[in-house]
Amino acid sequence: MLRILVADPLAEDGVARLRALGEVEVRTKQSEDQLVELVPEFDALVVRSETRVTARVLDAGKRLRVVGRAGVGVDNIDVPAATAKGILVVNAPRGNIIAAAEHTIGLLFALARNIPQADASVKRGEWTRSKFTGVEVRGKVLGLVGLGNIGSEVAKRAQGLEMEVVAYDPAVPPDRAEQFNVRLVALDELLRSADFISIHAPLVESTRNLIDARRLAQVKPSARLLNAARGGMVDEAALYDALAAGRLAGAACDVFLQEPLSPESPLLSLPNFIATPHVAASTAEAQSSVAFDVAEEVGAVLAGELPRHAVNAPSLPPEELTFLRPYAELAERMASLHLQLVSERVSALEIECAGELAEHDTSLVTAWAVRGIVQPFVEDRVNAVNARLVAAGRGLRLVERRIPRAAGYPSSLALRIDGDEIEGTVLYGEPRVTRIGAFRVDLVPEGRFLVSRHEDRPGVVGRIGTILGENDINIASMQVGRDAPRGRAMMILAVDDVVDQRVLGLLRGVFGMSDLRYLELGSPSDG
Repeated sequence: MLRILVADPLAEDGVARLRALGEVEVRTKQSEDQLVELVPEFDALVVRSETRVTARVLDAGKRLRVVGRAGVGVDNIDVPAATAKGILVVNAPRGNIIAAAEHTIGLLFALARNIPQADASVKRGEWTRSKFTGVEVRGKVLGLVGLGNIGSEVAKRAQGLEMEVVAYDPAVPPDRAEQFNVRLVALDELLRSADFISIHAPLVESTRNLIDARRLAQVKPSARLLNAARGGMVDEAALYDALAAGRLAGAACDVFLQEPLSPESPLLSLPNFIATPHVAASTAEAQSSVAFDVAEEVGAVLAGELPRHAVNAPSLPPEELTFLRPYAELAERMASLHLQLVSERVSALEIECAGELAEHDTSLVTAWAVRGIVQPFVEDRVNAVNARLVAAGRGLRLVERRIPRAAGYPSSLALRIDGDEIEGTVLYGEPRVTRIGAFRVDLVPEGRFLVSRHEDRPGVVGRIGTILGENDINIASMQVGRDAPRGRAMMILAVDDVVDQRVLGLLRGVFGMSDLRYLELGSPSDG
């Protein structure tokens, strides 16, 4: 008999589904010590956000095969510790989509018609109708920062209100946006044109303080901002300044950098600011849905099937992992390099494994290539379990090829991303990029780089070096390739220091320069 421990309050729909799988024991508000005593007798553990599933708890779970989180975030679960022990962590990321989308529309109307302010005024005994004149949403432009699960649902509802919807989402191909009748635009264009701006992107390093003072300065004074996604994506101090100065007509937030929001927050003093206490997903239907969904995920794992929403990946045999991991790292770095160097939107990824690499199960390599493209724009962790699902959900077409022989190396890996190609190999256990487009290179893909495309003519390289020297930026290494004498050239400079926008502007102004990118490639991701 399978035994399942439910450690946080769970909607009855979920508990009933779990009872169909085995014996269920509900024990809430357990301390870590109490969980350590309880968990050895259970095959599955289900939690919400209150219970912390620590490495100590996981170590005690001798029978534990799966930890289920009834919701999206898994910050309260030690995922690396679970992975090390071969325990799958699953969640329920789709159960609150409709609730969050509907709350967004509610905030939009509240902003457009000053509903909370008018309600408070009437309850104070006032009747000042002229004070709360609003705007209609029909015919207005709604700009969505993020067109994932929730953003696309908001788009559908906004179109029903006769709004025009545009979106910024580098991870969504144009043909997928067309399915929602949404036009993809650059972020700057969205900010300049939208009457309402609604954020639906995950909080990752690339989106932290995405809406800052500089970007708020681009919006129309009549525009209104909504954030029901994650705190930390909007610079709250910059938002206060814009609202107080009248550079932004209004804002509504359900999430904040620090929660609960302090009563001393200056935002709360503004009449054109609306706050709700992180309740976008708080509906009876959503709570029931996430409970049932996580029960389904737990059931799949206990039945030996592949869950739809696994947060971590199953372990590979040690010898297989030793061989494949450097190639997986290479795949992720090359994908990230391409993303920063060439394009913002990716619709097709072709992965070609050659030589010895082609003789192995390369699903891990594929997963990490997908992660290199998608991870900067999604909050869910992408791994060998869910990479194909994530790719399909983002409209990313995958093609995988294997070739028995590799030219010049025992193994090689090539990525073709929307027609552009980048190639690499592993030498002495170290990932190396060997070709970018038509240019041969020898690049260890880690650190800070300047990549220029320029005319192959005297003075270009020297001027670049002079500008960097004048700004105390040290060059660690340099590679230059060209397609023909006095033709097109590519230069890759590894630099020791961060290159700011001012210096980049000087470099891009060098005569003969056609394109210059600054990119950073970090340490390998956890598998």
